[in-house]
Amino acid sequence: MGSLKFSIILFGLRLLIWMQALRYQAFRDRLKEKNFTAQMKTKDNSVGRWFTFKDGSVSSGNGVKADADIVLTFKTSEIAVRLLMPPIDQLEQINAMKDFLLSLEGPDELTSWFTQTVMQTQTVGWKYGVDMGGGVTRFCNMTNGGPVFLYVKDNKLIRITPIDFDDSDPETWTIKARGKTFTPPRKTTLAPHGMNWKSMLNSPDRLLYPMKRVDFDPNGDRNPQNRGSSGYERISWEEALDIVAGEIKRIKKEHGPGAIANSHGSHHTWGNVGYYLSADFKFINAVGMTRVLHNPDSWEGWYWGAAHHWGGSLRVGQTETYGTVEDLLKEAEMVVFWASNPEGTSGAYGSLEGTVRRKWLKDLDIDLVHIDPYYNDTAQFLGGKWLAPKPTSSPALAVAIANVWMNEDLYDKDFVENRTTGFDKWQAYVMGEEDGVPKTPEWAEEETGLQAKEIRALARKWGNKKVYLAAGGWGNGHGGACRNATGIQWARTLVCLMAMQGLGKPGVNMGNLQWGTPVDTNFYFPGYAEGGMSGDLHHTAMSVELYQRMPQLPSMNTVEQTIPRLWLPEAIMEGKAEGYA
Repeated sequence: MGSLKFSIILFGLRLLIWMQALRYQAFRDRLKEKNFTAQMKTKDNSVGRWFTFKDGSVSSGNGVKADADIVLTFKTSEIAVRLLMPPIDQLEQINAMKDFLLSLEGPDELTSWFTQTVMQTQTVGWKYGVDMGGGVTRFCNMTNGGPVFLYVKDNKLIRITPIDFDDSDPETWTIKARGKTFTPPRKTTLAPHGMNWKSMLNSPDRLLYPMKRVDFDPNGDRNPQNRGSSGYERISWEEALDIVAGEIKRIKKEHGPGAIANSHGSHHTWGNVGYYLSADFKFINAVGMTRVLHNPDSWEGWYWGAAHHWGGSLRVGQTETYGTVEDLLKEAEMVVFWASNPEGTSGAYGSLEGTVRRKWLKDLDIDLVHIDPYYNDTAQFLGGKWLAPKPTSSPALAVAIANVWMNEDLYDKDFVENRTTGFDKWQAYVMGEEDGVPKTPEWAEEETGLQAKEIRALARKWGNKKVYLAAGGWGNGHGGACRNATGIQWARTLVCLMAMQGLGKPGVNMGNLQWGTPVDTNFYFPGYAEGGMSGDLHHTAMSVELYQRMPQLPSMNTVEQTIPRLWLPEAIMEGKAEGYA
């Protein structure tokens, strides 16, 4: 029975290809792209059908062709029927691949094209977007400034807005804390740079085609002395691809793959083309290039400093955020915003969605302290106590707070004794046993510009209380304070302060309500670093996050050396650059 069903499915696939080509111009155009023969069959060759694509037409026949260009083989007819019978279950197909229940042989270009074409027989007729009337269609999109609605008319983006949720969307999470109920608005927010996408897309200065310097001849005189002054001319995509591919081949042949450096922005959009962890990594691994190492450029002090106190580099030296919003609202007595201005920085990516959550702090009457040389947006919005130390003097303030805690027994001694190591060395420095200089508030007064009584008052209000430390723009790191002359020490001292208070106890953690909202663990949404189609197991989270969902052949860069971004000029001019990884 399984063999008969498989035969019927294969014959039906032939009819479906013919029917969809008849109905849809886009599918007809796709069939013109390749000329080859594909074979689908069982492992024992008892059932099979071949498909020949030639100049847009498709012929097919029952049986097995020995000279097929690609071969898709199923272990049994029953497995084939289970995997091919609509509706298609992608996860079941993936599990079958991992269990070697089917195989696909042939050139990557053809195997990928064939499998995608088969899937398109079911999706080519899909309609995307919501008809808004007047020729306008609304689409959803995800920018790195927040999720958006896109309004398109005549294939042109005419408007971009945040998303308003309706009854067809899932319910919103709710947190009950201290007799109050908190639910965010049924809408998204969008960072200012996210609103700029329409302007960038429709900008009259946007490059829509390749340009080449008028006096540049890749096979002759290149005239490098005229860069920036000789002007440009439009060329075809074919010529541009030939020039780039030719230069890559030339450099590799003359100097080796390490002579080609690959650089990109530190952050990206979603998808594949604008997502450097996906298409770009796939490309550089296939070709072999020297990677330009950008990070840590947003969390420098945490990566180089705090990681040594955590004992690991997960979250690049910062703390975990999961569950912190609920914990803070339910348990915390005070929040200390230290060099943290999420109202001015949009929380990096999350836009203003954290604003309403921070407003809840007023409803709960939680004490607020802001430590920042500037009276920043967040301090103005929330109110509370503002302390303005001299720029870069935060480490001195932190150790002075620790000094008060040690002298007045305002820290969790049980936690320190049983869940930390090395406290004796930290204590010896703070109390002056190491260098003869006790780090008292009076000592810190000259360093920070704050009065000793202010420092001592903060330490006493904080000590042995349920306090959240909001460090940097994310509340758990990042921010300009970790990227200055004392940024590493700032991050280190803050970790030590939180360890003294019992990090992880109810109400004692790091965060500023920008991250860490309740998560629906039954719903999967791809994250920022999964790696897309890169196959890169080394520099992405693919091995953890995508193995179950999008297995792919791993890709490896043949070049091991990297160049720190700030040393790229030396690498070019001097031919050598060294740094720490």
